[in-house]
Amino acid sequence: MHDLRWIREHPDAFDRGLGRRGLPPRAATVLELDRQWRELETAAQESQARRNALSREIGAAKARGEPVDELLRQVQSRKDSEAATAVRAAALRRDIDELLAGLPNLPAEDVPDGADETANKVLRTVGTPPHFAFTPAPHETIGERLGQMDFAAAAKLSGARFVVLSGALARLERALGQFMLDLHTGEFGYREVSPPYLVREETAFGTGNLPKAAEDMFRTTDGLWLIPTAEMPLTNLVAGDIVDEAALPLRFAAWTPCFRSEAGAAGRDTRGMIRQHQFEKVELVSITRPEDSAAEHERMTACAEEVLKRLGLAYRVVLLSAGDMGFAAQKTYDLEVWLPGQGAYREISSCSNCGAFQALRMKARYRPADGKGTRPVHTLNGSGLAIGRTLIAILENYQQGNGSVAIPEALQPYMNGQSVIE
Repeated sequence: MHDLRWIREHPDAFDRGLGRRGLPPRAATVLELDRQWRELETAAQESQARRNALSREIGAAKARGEPVDELLRQVQSRKDSEAATAVRAAALRRDIDELLAGLPNLPAEDVPDGADETANKVLRTVGTPPHFAFTPAPHETIGERLGQMDFAAAAKLSGARFVVLSGALARLERALGQFMLDLHTGEFGYREVSPPYLVREETAFGTGNLPKAAEDMFRTTDGLWLIPTAEMPLTNLVAGDIVDEAALPLRFAAWTPCFRSEAGAAGRDTRGMIRQHQFEKVELVSITRPEDSAAEHERMTACAEEVLKRLGLAYRVVLLSAGDMGFAAQKTYDLEVWLPGQGAYREISSCSNCGAFQALRMKARYRPADGKGTRPVHTLNGSGLAIGRTLIAILENYQQGNGSVAIPEALQPYMNGQSVIE
């Protein structure tokens, strides 16, 4: 959500930010609705003040034994007028809130301009892609040859964009989740959380998933929504709260299944595990003071990078353009891992600073140490990492000529010492 007071003071900057998102100006529309709403609010206040004065006049007139019928009529008339004004003001306020709720966060100044991923900026490349004495296979071929990745069985159970993992690959998926959580909680200070996978509509609204991304989510018959990422419940842990400054930053980590309809991805990544309706992910969320969020963004990205480093996977860090960022983000780094089977870097993590955007939607604030008022917190989220895509990266980067797959040393303790899948 956007701060209406900020828009009043910075209408040109608001429109400029929307323009960088590829959207038309909205400040004039918002401010006209705001002007009408404030006029009604002012009229209601003035009417109430006059009604209070009339009430005092009625008391004085009664004390003098004078008739008060006309004064009573005026009071009732003002009550009726105020009620009608309140209805109109409430409708205008809903219009303002609905308009602002549908507008994305404004990009940070250092975010590159551009309409899509072609304007993204590669910041750094880490590690060297492996060289093979054979033509590297894609992960789905490797998994099916091992007899432990079954798309046909999943289609029989659930349809397209699902997979059944078994044997060592199922254990590898579990090992990756445990490894990532242990790293983030044991070394980086995140607090492990096991959140619900079903959330209310207001929870999805708070993170910006609703109303804009409704088609990409699954809804149950009783109105709950399956989480597309643990960002949703983790960030909303502070919804409606006032947190003491001394408690910040708050850092949460969760390993959950994620559910996405992939409504906008028809025809993309139809083979393999790259884009599925159900997948697992370790999510990182931070709640900070405004002045700390930029540094926390760099820290969170480094935490996600460390997973890739310890697994020995080559990757690059990409700063997303204004047109390629998610709805709630003001700045996003993508980590893209090298996949030999595709001969390309593919996204494996997004780390975003959302500023106060989600906090304003959730009404999440903190109380400064000086005790003077409250301020919106800043929220950040990132994948630390997407487990399915990390499994893909291991299969493709650690594949061997005989069809087996070596297990990275960091994961072997979680695999009961197993070093090769064959």
